[in-house]
Amino acid sequence: MASIRARKDSGKLFMDFRYRGRRCREQTALEDTPANRKKLGKLLEKVEAEITLGTFDYRSYFPNSALVEKFESAAPFDAGSNSAAPQFKKFSETWYEEMKIGWRESYRDAIRGILDKRLLDHFGEKEVDRITKADLLQFRAQLGKVARGNGKGLSATHINRHMKILRMILNEAADRFEFTSPYHGIKPLKVQKTDIDPFAMDEINQVLAAVRPDFRDYYTVRFFTGMRTGEVDGLKWRYVDFERRQILVRETIVRGKPEYTKNDGSQREIDMSQPVYDALKRQKKSTGDFDYVFATRAGTPISHNNVTKRVWYPLLQHLGLRKRRPYQTRHTAATLWLASGENPEWIARQMGHANTEMLFRVYSRYVPNLTRRDGSAFENLIAAKLIHKEASHG
Repeated sequence: MASIRARKDSGKLFMDFRYRGRRCREQTALEDTPANRKKLGKLLEKVEAEITLGTFDYRSYFPNSALVEKFESAAPFDAGSNSAAPQFKKFSETWYEEMKIGWRESYRDAIRGILDKRLLDHFGEKEVDRITKADLLQFRAQLGKVARGNGKGLSATHINRHMKILRMILNEAADRFEFTSPYHGIKPLKVQKTDIDPFAMDEINQVLAAVRPDFRDYYTVRFFTGMRTGEVDGLKWRYVDFERRQILVRETIVRGKPEYTKNDGSQREIDMSQPVYDALKRQKKSTGDFDYVFATRAGTPISHNNVTKRVWYPLLQHLGLRKRRPYQTRHTAATLWLASGENPEWIARQMGHANTEMLFRVYSRYVPNLTRRDGSAFENLIAAKLIHKEASHG
């Protein structure tokens, strides 16, 4: 894709285009101004038109260029095979093999799926330097028409995920084979914001009072720690520090297998409130001989999908509560901490956020006058309002 660009060192404009399978960058003495860009743009359009028609003469446009003699002394050019860059299929496989060592297994599987199901079918036979911006926009439009099992097309989030992989591959290819990436100027689709739907304390009391006894401690931990589903399901006893009253988040469970946490920032220490401390103490008597805190009778991690379908959703329906994903327990912990007046930096650390930006962006309407900073205000809130205490388990 031809373009007009400016040198970083001098600010002078130059033309960047491809001719006979080679990247050409011809310098000018023009300053980077709108007028000069327009002037060069018209010249570049003429150059590209003549290249397409096969009438382009390099010397007549750039007589002092070092490339003139190379083109004039080169063998006759075959326009049907003018690209020195590999096909998308070949390069994407190279890129995948080089990059996968730094990815979690689940992320590798996701990338592999995107390549195999969509990208290779659409771009596989094209040379990477022949893919245009129009090709990318057309592909994105087609993704929006893909029918899924629920009768709906791919969401903006899923489409952006496909395009992100495509962008990474093409940008890397552009660096290696010296062409301008066609991805320039393509912005992600806007993702519709969804409101969080946390549980109120009276709803939490209803859930903990009615849930199966063998899952009461599990949901107590979920409601009052802000742990992600994979983090709580993958929690091992060696990461539970009763002496310091902390949960060390070091691993997560993905598709039944332990993996590194979502990112480095997710590695954190969560302070145990009294209900969480008591729940884990009780759980220790049940699964203390296993690696996992919340385990099956065989000692393996519990199945999130199985528990959600057989325990969580039926319980909400039985109680007449709105159907909400278990992930809302994470939002519940955050909103309870905010409601009790805890310091936002402390809350961000508990949640595994790098800073308070996401906290205020996601939970802005739940932010009161924040003054506390050590977890004690949250302790006071649940101590006063939590009905289902240890005594009720006896």
